[in-house]
Amino acid sequence: MTDNLVYVVILGIIVLLISLFFSFVPVGLWISALAANVKVGIFNLIGMRLRRVQPRRIVIPLIKATKAGLDLGVNQLEAHFLAGGNVDSVVNALIAAERAGINLPFEKAAAIDLAGRDVFEAVRMSVNPKVIETPKVSAVAKNGIELLVKARVTVRANLERLVGGAGESTILARIGEGIVTTCGSAEKHTEVLENPDDISKIILSKGLDAGTAFEILSIDIADIDVGRNIGAKLQADQAEADKKIAQAKAEERRAMAVAREQEMRAAVVEAEAEVPLAMAQALREGKMGVMDYYDLQNIKADTKMREEIAKEDNKKY
Repeated sequence: MTDNLVYVVILGIIVLLISLFFSFVPVGLWISALAANVKVGIFNLIGMRLRRVQPRRIVIPLIKATKAGLDLGVNQLEAHFLAGGNVDSVVNALIAAERAGINLPFEKAAAIDLAGRDVFEAVRMSVNPKVIETPKVSAVAKNGIELLVKARVTVRANLERLVGGAGESTILARIGEGIVTTCGSAEKHTEVLENPDDISKIILSKGLDAGTAFEILSIDIADIDVGRNIGAKLQADQAEADKKIAQAKAEERRAMAVAREQEMRAAVVEAEAEVPLAMAQALREGKMGVMDYYDLQNIKADTKMREEIAKEDNKKY
């Protein structure tokens, strides 16, 4: 009974060790590599496990590359994986480049991948150019008419400038700037509508793809719409502003006139206040008699009566 128990324990330990071995060592992956004539040692796979590298992420792309006739080593792929690169994308890009006859070394492909660009998509774009459609760009001709221009730009990836080259946003910004400049130099908006291909010719002549990761193949004007009359609107806004300025100046002059009128009335009141004093002084000095004073009062009363009569006559009419 005791011997049977020992055999069971030993058998369980053996099964456990075998399970651990097969779970740690990817024997199936090693067999697949051997079947594909890819030289990957079993200790190499164990080393990948110890370095925390997923063997499948290295071996499967290596099998793919070997079958495609590419001369790649395990150390190259593993180093790229440890650097944070996408091994599968790089191998796909190398295969696509080799099939298309594009000279793309592994180091260049790895550098493009580590720079954050999709190297496989870049190779595909080198073979099959991409069409980028710009949003509607607002441009104003010299006669003040707004034009809304939409362009389609055909670009091809430039593998030599993918590392450090500007992206699609730069291309779109430069195209928009070229459209604004070209339309702005036209005397009339009808000139642009009659010859839209002039925009493409002028923009292409400026070499807008310099310093970018793309090569511009063509620029086609997809649509041109006539927008607002910006010139007329600006003139109307200027006229309204001039009107407000003139009104402000007129109000200023009116206020000054009212103030001047008030000053003159105050001066008249002040002068009238001095009349009784002057008359009293004249009476004291004998320069004016009592009868003269009464005659002056009669004249004032008569003048006031005439003014009242005139007011009544005006009301009747």
